[in-house]
Formats: sequence, structure tokens, C-alpha cells
Amino acid sequence: MRIPILVIHGGAGSWRIDSGFLDEVKKALVNALVNGFKLSYDGSALDMVIEAVRTLEDSGVFNAGIGSTVDLSGNISMDAGIMFNDKAGAVGYVKYPKNPVLLAKYVYEYTDHILIVGSAADELAKKFNLAPHPGPNKRWIKLYREYMEKIKQGEKVATYYGKSLKLWMNIGDTVGAVALDKNGKLAAAVSTGGVFLKLPGRIGDSPIPGAGFYANKCGAAVSTGVGEYIISTYLALRAVDEICRGVDVITASKKALEILTNRFGANTAGIIAIDRDGNLYAIYNTEAMPWGYIDGDGNIVLGGLPKTL
Repeated sequence: MRIPILVIHGGAGSWRIDSGFLDEVKKALVNALVNGFKLSYDGSALDMVIEAVRTLEDSGVFNAGIGSTVDLSGNISMDAGIMFNDKAGAVGYVKYPKNPVLLAKYVYEYTDHILIVGSAADELAKKFNLAPHPGPNKRWIKLYREYMEKIKQGEKVATYYGKSLKLWMNIGDTVGAVALDKNGKLAAAVSTGGVFLKLPGRIGDSPIPGAGFYANKCGAAVSTGVGEYIISTYLALRAVDEICRGVDVITASKKALEILTNRFGANTAGIIAIDRDGNLYAIYNTEAMPWGYIDGDGNIVLGGLPKTL
């Protein structure tokens, strides 16, 4: 028997926020850890990470679930993925479900596929009677209208690369979780609303096994940051592969992120990881990455919290 451990994150970025919103971030992280860990007694690592991510999706604090950002058309589109027992399930560019991670679970449990996207995935969500998404929240609608007005006035608005990368990182990013259960099994889960003002149809790293998430008998890891960069380096898989080679989780995570940073620069990504012995680590090359873990005694530790304005 192993001592269960659950680790979560709320996205790598600069996170320039006020103290009131920081309190919301902390509360959401704690709620996710508590809710996910409750399932460690009778459930699996997969149950733990799904519940933790579902809680983060429902918080509205992070860029996932009901807190999801909008694309260039002003609409939401979300990605999510899970992995357990060497099997993955994921969805991309979905608009209907309030909790994309639950739809990824159904793909995992009831299909022979790994990734289902777009309207077909939305139809599947309806068949499984998943709750519908309420639509963009006021914060995203306000920001979207501000940028559309700038465009109408002839101002140039860049994509999330280059000059506007800092803007995007200020807003928040993917949520994710990794866990070890009492049977020594490992799991990973991730969910995101994608990048603010992305092109409609864009899918990032989150639903791609090995890029946004990965888990096997050796370890589990979840990535956060610029999706295209993470896909190009397969950040999560690199970390877990190193763990499987006998490298400790700290060194493995640092090495994986170093490869991405050397190729694409700083302010681009972060990762949380855990091995089969319950050793865990979180690392990021951004100003902040809110994360935390809960251990077998119910102790909660938070880290990577952003500075307040």
C-alpha cells in the first residue's frame, strides 16, 4: 500500500493580480485538493485527478471550464485530457460541456479512441447528459470587447506570440493534476480554455498525450504554458521518460523544462510531476505558477503564488 498524494496547478504565467483575486486562487486550489483527495480512500488516482480538475473548472478562477477564455470570434473552445493505466482519453475544441475533463473521461471509458474533437465531441457530451457550458464570463467578454474596439480603431493586436505573450501570461492558463493512489497507480489530467484571441479551431498541447499530460507506472506529469512550444518538445513525456530511466523527479522535471527553455526562451512553460514513490516536484520558467499538493495526512502545501498589484 502507498500513501496517496495529489498535486495540482493553476497555470504558469506572470499572474499580475490584486490581493482579492489571489485569495480566490488560493481557495480554489485548496478546494480542488480537498475534493480530489477525498476520493483517495475508495477511488483511484484517476478519480482523484478528474475530481480535482473538475473543481478547478467549476471555480471560474482559472482559464478552464466556466472560466475559459474566448477566441478571435468571441466564442469559447476547450481542450482536456486524462491518462491512467497506459491509456489516455481526450477532447479538443469542444464548446458544449461545462466540464471537458468529464467528457475526456467518457472517451477514456467508453470508446476505443484517444482524442475526439469539435462538434462530434460536443454531440457525445450531450449523449452522456453532461451539463452545458454557461458561456463566456463577464471578465472575458469585457476584455474581448476592449480588444475588438482597438482593432476597429485600426490598432494592431498581435497574437499570443511575441509582444502580446506577456498579456496572455497575465491572464492565466491550463489547470492540471497528477496523483499517486494507495495501490501505487499514477494518473494525470488537464483542462484548458486555450489562448485568448486564438484562431477558431486551434488546439493546444492539453489534449495531446505526451505534450500536455502523461502517466505510466513510473511517473506522471502535466504541462502548462505555450501549447505550440510544449507540443514541439513533448514536455510531459520527456519528464516521465527520465523518471523511468531512474532519474529523480526533480532532475527529470528540470531537464525537460530546460530543453524547452533553451529552444523557446523564458516565460513559456511549467510542469508538475510525481513518481511512483510519491516524490513530487513543480517547476516553471515564468513569474508564477500557482500549485499545491495534499499528502496522506491531509496536509496542504501551496506554492508558486503570484505577486499582487
